[in-house]
Amino acid sequence: MRAFVPLTRRFLVGSLAAAVLFLVTSRAEAQGIGFQGGVTVDPEQGFVGTHFETAELFQNFRFRPGIDGAFGGDFSLAALNIEFLYHFELGRSGWALYQGGGPAVIFLRRNDRTSTHGGSFATFGFAHENGFFTDFKLGGGSAPTLKFAVGYTVRKRSP
Repeated sequence: MRAFVPLTRRFLVGSLAAAVLFLVTSRAEAQGIGFQGGVTVDPEQGFVGTHFETAELFQNFRFRPGIDGAFGGDFSLAALNIEFLYHFELGRSGWALYQGGGPAVIFLRRNDRTSTHGGSFATFGFAHENGFFTDFKLGGGSAPTLKFAVGYTVRKRSP
C-alpha cells in the first residue's frame, strides 16, 4: 500500500465550505439519499457507505458527497468522498453514463491509532432513473487504488 499523505486544515475547510454551498443551492424535489457497497483493491477490503445526491446544479451536473467504511486486513478505513458527477443520458432507456470525481478525506485506523490523509479519485458508472447504479473509482494519493460499488439512491418523487 502506498505511503499516506497528511491532509491540511486548509483543504478540509475548503472542501466543507464547497459542500455546504452546493447543498444549499440545490432543489428539493430531485434530491436523494442512497446506499452502496462493494470492494476495493490496494488495499483489499470490503466497504459499505451512504451518500446524498443533489438535484441538478447545472444541466446534467450533480453533487454527491458520501462516506464509506472499509474493513478487512489489519486496519479499517473510512473515506469522506466529495464527488461531482456529469450524466450522459443513453437514449430513452432510462440509463445514464456518468463520470466525475473529486477529493477524498481518508481516515485510517490501525492498532487503536487514527490518522487523517488526503486523496482524490475519478468516478465512472451507470445509473438508472429508478435509483440503481454501479460505478468504479480510480484513486490517487491515499485513496484506495480501485473501488467497485453497486448501490441504490432513493429519490423524492414529484407530486
